[in-house]
Amino acid sequence: MKKHVTEQTAIFYSVLKWIVLSSLMGVIIGFVVTLFLKILQFSEDSRSLLPFDYYYLMPFAFVLTVFLVKKFAPSAEGHGTEKVIEAVHKSYGKIDISVIPVKTLATVLTIFSGGSVGKEGPGAQLGAGVASFISDVFKFKKEDRKTLVICGISAGFATVFGTPIAGAIFGVEVLVIGVIMYDVLLPSFIAGFAAFTTAQLLGVEYTYYDVRFYQNVILDLPLIFKVIMAGLFFGLVAYLVIVVVNKLHSLITKIPINIYLKVFIGGVILIGMTKIFGEHYIGLGLEEIKVSLTQNHTDLPWYAFILKTLFTALTLGIGGSGGIITPIFYIGATSGHSLGAFISPQYVELFAALGFVSVLSATTNAPIAATIMAVELFGIEIAHYAALSAVISFLISGHRSIFPSQILAMRKSEILQVKMGEEIEKADIDLEEKQLVRINKLKMRMLNKKTRATKKK
Repeated sequence: MKKHVTEQTAIFYSVLKWIVLSSLMGVIIGFVVTLFLKILQFSEDSRSLLPFDYYYLMPFAFVLTVFLVKKFAPSAEGHGTEKVIEAVHKSYGKIDISVIPVKTLATVLTIFSGGSVGKEGPGAQLGAGVASFISDVFKFKKEDRKTLVICGISAGFATVFGTPIAGAIFGVEVLVIGVIMYDVLLPSFIAGFAAFTTAQLLGVEYTYYDVRFYQNVILDLPLIFKVIMAGLFFGLVAYLVIVVVNKLHSLITKIPINIYLKVFIGGVILIGMTKIFGEHYIGLGLEEIKVSLTQNHTDLPWYAFILKTLFTALTLGIGGSGGIITPIFYIGATSGHSLGAFISPQYVELFAALGFVSVLSATTNAPIAATIMAVELFGIEIAHYAALSAVISFLISGHRSIFPSQILAMRKSEILQVKMGEEIEKADIDLEEKQLVRINKLKMRMLNKKTRATKKK
C-alpha cells in the first residue's frame, strides 16, 4: 500500500507541475506569436502604400534578410521548424534568444516583399525560443528545458494553425518518425490550448472551411477507391516537394559567387517568374488555398502546385526566411483540386481538403496530426477519408522529409532494410538481404537466357 501511495503522490506532483508550467508557457507564447501575426498582417496591409508592385522589393528584402540572419542569428536561417528539431535532438532544446527578434523581422521582410514562404515554422521557432529563454532564466534542468521547448513548438503551431489538438500533436509527432513521445503529450496539449485561447482573446481570427461534403451512404466503395488513388498521388506530390526544395537549395549553395549577389539575382529571377506566371504563386497564398477548398472551379491552372513548389524552393534556396508549411498547404489544396476535377468532379472540394492534409502528412511524416487537423478544419465527416489518404501518402513519400533532422525510428516497408536512430537525411536504406538474393538470382537467370540466345545465333 505504501508503494502505491508513493507512486500516486509522485505522479500527482508531476502532473500538477506540468499543468502549471505548460499553462504559463502557453499563455506567454500565445502572446508572443500573436504579436508576430499582428505585425505580419500589418506589413501585408501596408503593401498598398507602395507606389509600385510590392514584389519588386524581393531582391533588396532578401539581401537584408540574409544579412540579418548571418550577422545576428545564424540559427534563424531557413524555415524555422528544422532548426528547432535539430536543437531538441542535439542540445536539449537550447536556442539562442536572438532568434526571436531576428526570425520575426526576417520573416516579415520575406513575406512582405512576396517571398513564397509561410508563418507556421517561424511561429514554432518563436515558441521554442521563448520556452528556451524562460528555462534558462529560471535555471531549469536541461531535461525540463527540452520538454518546455517541445511545448513551445506545439504552442507555436497551435497559435498559427488555429487547430489546438493538431498543433499540439504535430509538435510532438514531427520530432521522431514512427514514435510519439507520450511523456510530453500532457504539457504539449495544455500549452497548445493555452496559446490558442490566448490568441483568440487577443483578436486572432482563424479560417475554418466548409467543404460541402456529407456522406449519403454508409459505404461508398467507388469513393474509397478514388481516395486510395488520391493518397498515392499526394505521396508522389510530397516526394516532388521534398526533392525539389532540398536539391535546389543544395545547387544554389554550391554556386561559387558572392552570397549577396547570389541572393539578389535570385530575387530578380523570382520577379521575372512573377511577371510570367502571375502573382498567384508569391506570398502566403491564403486566398488561393481558400478558393481551392471552397469552390468547384478556380482560375489556377492544373499545374499550379508545381509552380508553387518552384517559387517556394527558390525563395528558401536563396535565403528567404519563413516557414514551409503554408506553401505545403497551398500545394496540397491545389493538387487535390486538380485531381478532384479529373477523377470526381462532384467532390472537388473534398479532394482539395484531402490534399491539404495528405501532402502535409507526407512531407513532414506526421499522419496523426494531419488527420486530426482535417477534423478540426473540415469537420468530422471527412475523418475516415482523411486518415486513409494521409497514411497512404505518408508511406508513399518514402524515407525522406522536408525536415532532414527528424530521427528515423521505423521503416515504411518490411521489404526494406533501414538503419534506425539516425537523422533521416543520413539514413542508410536498402532492400532486405532476402530480397537482394532474389533480385540477384533473377538477374543471373536473365543473363543466362541472354547468353544462351546469343550462342544459338
